[in-house]
This record gives sequence, C-alpha cells and structure tokens, in this order.
Amino acid sequence: MEFLKKIKEGNPEFWKYLEEMEKEFTKIENKIEGRVEQGVIIEGKIILGKNSIIKSGTRIEGNVVIGEDCEIGPNAYLRKNVFVGKGCKIGISEVKNSIILYNTNIPHFNYVGDSVIEEDCNLGGGSKIANLRFDEKNILVEINGKKVDSGRRKLGAFVGSGTKTGANSTINCGVIIGKSCRILPNTFIKENMKDRET
Repeated sequence: MEFLKKIKEGNPEFWKYLEEMEKEFTKIENKIEGRVEQGVIIEGKIILGKNSIIKSGTRIEGNVVIGEDCEIGPNAYLRKNVFVGKGCKIGISEVKNSIILYNTNIPHFNYVGDSVIEEDCNLGGGSKIANLRFDEKNILVEINGKKVDSGRRKLGAFVGSGTKTGANSTINCGVIIGKSCRILPNTFIKENMKDRET
C-alpha cells in the first residue's frame, strides 16, 4: 500500500498519510485468511491476514485492513478506515481512522482517533489520543517551530516507533511524539516530543 511507503519518507504533515489511506481503502475487497470468532460484527470491507484472529464481541465499521499474526479483541471497536500492521494487539479499545504499524499494542481501554502510530509502540492501560479541539476548529500542528493548519477538524497524533505510554496518559490532538519516548502515567502531553536517545 502506497501510504505505508510514504510514512518511511518522514513527512511531518502526518495527516497526509491518513488522506492517502482513506483513498486507497475505497478500493479494497474482502479477503479473510485469519479467523473470525462468533459474535463479531463486521460492516464494510475487511482484509484479515494469516494467523490473525478477531475475537468475540468486536465490532468493525468501515473498511479495515489487518495484517498477519494480529489479535483483535475481545470487545474491540475499529471504525472508519483502520490499518493494523503485522503482529499487533488491540484489546478492549477503540481505534478510528488510524494507521497502526507493526508489533504495536493497544490493549487496555485506549482511544486512538485519526492518528499514526509507528512500529513497536505500547499504549498503557487507559491511554488516550485526543482528536478534536474544544472549539472544533481545525487542528494545528507544530512543524519546524511554526503552527501549520492541517485542514482537518479531527486529527490525533503521530507517535514514533518504540514509544511507550504509561497508564491513563493523554496525548493532545496535533502532537508529534518522537521515537522511543517514554510518557509517564497520568500525564497530559500537549507539545511535541523529540526522539529519545537510547
């Protein structure tokens, strides 16, 4: 998929990846190679990779692509264009219009809306990514020290590879989190974070 190649190019205007995904997902056709348990509701098209499972109680709305070796649910909620890369786990959480790359975990009462999360990330229990301002104006994103209008009323965050969040942390809309960052429990991240040197 083209939007995956573009993510590797490192464009800080991360909402462009979402726009590319939204276009590509209008063309997908059903292809289920994994297992769907009884009690799963699917509305829209879905691609489900080999050795992946969607567990009972999960609801999927809109077009969704789930890679190989993934575990979705039980009781997960995926809606309106979601890409889940190989080896991911999404538990009792809601993911909307987002790109989740490989080996990332969103397992416990999380909300991810209109966001891009790179590989090898883990969201602690109750971690949320906001995607709407209180005044409902367009989301502004800080790029090279300047605020850029994304043109989107709903936009979450970009989370770099290897980042981990503590329980009940919140990331504000339009924030860019660098690679390998550590977000402490019960913190509110309202500004960009640089890559963490490991």
